[in-house]
Amino acid sequence: MLIRKLKRYGRVKGPALVLFLAVALSILTVFFGPVEALDRPLFYNTITVKSAITPPVAEYILKSIQDAHKEGAQGLIIYLDTPGGLDLAMRDIVKGILSSAVPIIVYVHPPGGRAASAGLMITIAAHVAVMAPGTNIGAAHPVSIGVGGKGMDKTMTDKVVNDAVAYIKGIARKMGRNEEWVEKAVRKSVSITAEEALRLKVIDFVAADTDDLLRQIDKREVTLLSGKRTIATKGAVLMPKEMTFRNKILTAITDPNIAYILLLIGLAGLYFEFSNPGAIVPGVIGGISLLLALFALQALAVNYVGVILILLAIVLFVAEIKVVSHGVLTIGGVVALLLGSLMLFEAPDPTMRVSFDVLIPAVVLTSLFFVVIIGMALKAQTRDKQTGPETLIGAEGEAMTDVFHSGTVFVRGEYWQAKSESPIPKGSRVKIVTVDRLRMKVQEIK
Repeated sequence: MLIRKLKRYGRVKGPALVLFLAVALSILTVFFGPVEALDRPLFYNTITVKSAITPPVAEYILKSIQDAHKEGAQGLIIYLDTPGGLDLAMRDIVKGILSSAVPIIVYVHPPGGRAASAGLMITIAAHVAVMAPGTNIGAAHPVSIGVGGKGMDKTMTDKVVNDAVAYIKGIARKMGRNEEWVEKAVRKSVSITAEEALRLKVIDFVAADTDDLLRQIDKREVTLLSGKRTIATKGAVLMPKEMTFRNKILTAITDPNIAYILLLIGLAGLYFEFSNPGAIVPGVIGGISLLLALFALQALAVNYVGVILILLAIVLFVAEIKVVSHGVLTIGGVVALLLGSLMLFEAPDPTMRVSFDVLIPAVVLTSLFFVVIIGMALKAQTRDKQTGPETLIGAEGEAMTDVFHSGTVFVRGEYWQAKSESPIPKGSRVKIVTVDRLRMKVQEIK
């Protein structure tokens, strides 16, 4: 009897109980978020930037800021070590930081690292700016190149510098940092240590390591667009976010050294393909390399006079094959290649131009490549012919019949019609003087 009652109760109450639990769970989710999030610990996303500031790096940082907000992180910690970079990429990052929905902590790290030029701007814009001992910050004077690779004139330089000063002072004022010093960093390219930056109120803390960083910023109040927020780091977990494979590739090819090498490989590959139609592989490699190089060049501050000089060098190398200049065109090509390589990236920061450790070997190897190819082509043009009737001139054979106005000779395994200016008896040794179509003129060897 009891069992029958329980079964009947389950049939009546079971569906109602399931419905009740579903509604209750929905209400809890609406008011308190997902149930599993109730026990989720505090966490901060972290990224590491140890390169020049380029468009791919800016994309990586901006996406990390967005992901930190979407994933519910308490903030984003950026480990920064940069010599500087491109102005447009830097401004995109600064705008992303200032409009972030979560606190952005920039930590200049590791010891020996720096936040120079564009790195200074990014650090100043952070909600919390921290440096490790042994790091430095500053040297933000803007430098650009003009038409033909010449520096800007005084008027344009003043405009650019004043714009940069107003920009960084506005950010420093908003974030409560030392406006006077950041102006010096732009106008006079001054640079200071972490301890000096803390004393001058350029940064908020000096932290020996990440644990020290989290301890010091705990309970610090920052101002976001949505209002004030208190940072909580007690028991927080760090969630490192790596670059995507796409960002890694784009960051690699926008390195000036890689871009330069890709440009040379692309030009050499296309030259080889055009010189030997149907080779296919050099053309494919050259085409891909050249497209990657063009992508990198449009993302970098390039002096296009340098690009034109490199193209001119290739033209001169090709012309050497067509016009015998006794090496003058080749020498001109080597000089144009060297000058173009030196002028390609005229950035004040060594990391934003081609390293001499890459440039010199690349110029030497490229020049040797074309010199060898040119030498082989010229040698092929001047080499004695190896096929055809002309190759028989001077060859020796045997008269198979009496030869005078006509006759037959045997030369190199073949029978030829022959004639001579004087009678030649059968069996005599003969030498070919000329070949006219299928008839030879011979003379007797005595």
